[in-house]
Amino acid sequence: MHLRTALAASVSVAALLSTTFAASAQTDLNALYEAAKAEGQLTTIALPHTWCGYGAVIEGFKAKYPGITINELNPDAGSAEELEAIRANKGNTGPSPTSYADLLKPEYANSVALAGDPRTGNNAIMSVYAAGLSTGADAAGAADAGLQFFKQLNDSGNFVPVDGEASPIAQGTTPIVVNWDYNLLAARDGFEGNPEFEVIVPTDTVVAGVYIQAISAFAPHPNAAKLWMEYLYSDEGQLGWLKGYCHPIRFNDIAAKGGIPQELLDALPPPEGYAKAIFPSLEEQNAAKARIAEQWDTVVGATVQ
Repeated sequence: MHLRTALAASVSVAALLSTTFAASAQTDLNALYEAAKAEGQLTTIALPHTWCGYGAVIEGFKAKYPGITINELNPDAGSAEELEAIRANKGNTGPSPTSYADLLKPEYANSVALAGDPRTGNNAIMSVYAAGLSTGADAAGAADAGLQFFKQLNDSGNFVPVDGEASPIAQGTTPIVVNWDYNLLAARDGFEGNPEFEVIVPTDTVVAGVYIQAISAFAPHPNAAKLWMEYLYSDEGQLGWLKGYCHPIRFNDIAAKGGIPQELLDALPPPEGYAKAIFPSLEEQNAAKARIAEQWDTVVGATVQ
């Protein structure tokens, strides 16, 4: 009888300990969930949905723990790409820069890229030019100031010499990219929230470019060409451009008439960011292109691949 009582007591203690441990674990898990939900996001990489059932596992996690967005960086990445993305995001806790000046801060180490090669690509060249203007340089000195800016960016370890197109952005190799807004907004839409991607108009300098339409003097169908032009500059044609994130020349006119759908406006960065946009002349652009392309290797010394 004594033995049975002792055994019963032992079982009761064991059950009590088990219950206490389970309750403690559950409390800790709840606290962990709340902390994770406050962070708002989980970032994964190299998890193909068809590998080991990860697609269903990810969906199960989202169902069990709502309120946490899963940011899947390049599910098909190999180990080398995975490690490179980890290195590129070291110290990245999610703060977004708002100006060119911010890009020089130590928290953006190994993070900043250009879209293209500044020795040959107009996109990258104009980004360097804009960075120069952000330092307070005038149009004549912006190219040299931009080269010095990227030299500092490269020397500090913040510059990533990778062509920052959609793929390396998604992979996490180039967390921050300087590019035309319409390219970045289109990339954002293509990601569909995975990864999350924010497009910011710099507060210190905005450089704008103009695309010019023309009709060939030798056009075999001149009336069709004229009709095409009329369409492009009609409200319908202008909104078509805006849907592609290119700001049309009649934007302010159509906006004043209330002709721009609200959902289209909501998809764009705040309009006040463009208020001080600088339109360099063709002469200024050509001079900057020649200077930046010629001096990039000597001053910056980073080969964009």
